[in-house]
Amino acid sequence: MIERLLEPFQFAFMVEAMAAGAFVATVCAVLSCYLVLKGWSLMGDAISHAVLPGIVIAYALGAPLALGAFSSGLLCAVATGYIKAHTRVKEDTVMGVVFTGLFAFGLVLFTRIKSDLHLDHILFGNILGIERGDLIEIFAVGGVTLAIVLALRRDLLLFCFDPGHARSIGLRTNLLYYLLLALLAATIVASLKAVGIILVIAMLVTPGCVGFLLADRFGTMLAISTGSAVFSALTGVYVSFFVNGSTAACIVLAQTLLFIAALLFAPKRGLLRSRRTDGQPTPVG
Repeated sequence: MIERLLEPFQFAFMVEAMAAGAFVATVCAVLSCYLVLKGWSLMGDAISHAVLPGIVIAYALGAPLALGAFSSGLLCAVATGYIKAHTRVKEDTVMGVVFTGLFAFGLVLFTRIKSDLHLDHILFGNILGIERGDLIEIFAVGGVTLAIVLALRRDLLLFCFDPGHARSIGLRTNLLYYLLLALLAATIVASLKAVGIILVIAMLVTPGCVGFLLADRFGTMLAISTGSAVFSALTGVYVSFFVNGSTAACIVLAQTLLFIAALLFAPKRGLLRSRRTDGQPTPVG
């Protein structure tokens, strides 16, 4: 029985998948906390879909796929910010138009350009088939992104929580706005080969939601988000070995189950906690 449970650790590709998944989960979880506070969950969705045309164009030109994905994602972010600033259209509407347009353009390019790229691997990732070069790229891009976020964590936190106050004390909020968008695009690029452009959305949103439900301080929220994301990544990779299912989907499913548990049982914000509190008699005097 024990040998069966330890069987996944006997394969190098499983160990590498766990390492890549845990690292990607860490980077996504840290950025997720800022996205949740800023209310930018849809922005992550937009940029993740918008990287597709960049990937296809980069492949056709013989350029690094990560460079194409980052450029396309950044284009989506900058275009969204520019249109929002110069028109009356609301930001969520702009994002919906821009990312669906770029995603559709990417699909057209993909069907017209002959390539060895597998659409399923782009959409859902291929964490079990990550090569050593891809692993180095993931750690390099993710490491730089994580270092920048942690170095500017206080400025980014104030910008996300109260941009008006951040502006009043002299922070360059416009620069922080586009920096956060660039970091989001880089995080998606780092996660692309592991979980794909569809499931990375969950990894950028769910951990921050779990931390938000369970914590009152940002530092605690950051720790809980990261811990839950890494646990989900390791559990998802491990379970996928036995159920023969999509590894990225198992990771996201584990995160979703943790979110449901937090939603129900969070000490202060849980639904069951709220019902118990509502059912108690109001103290007199």
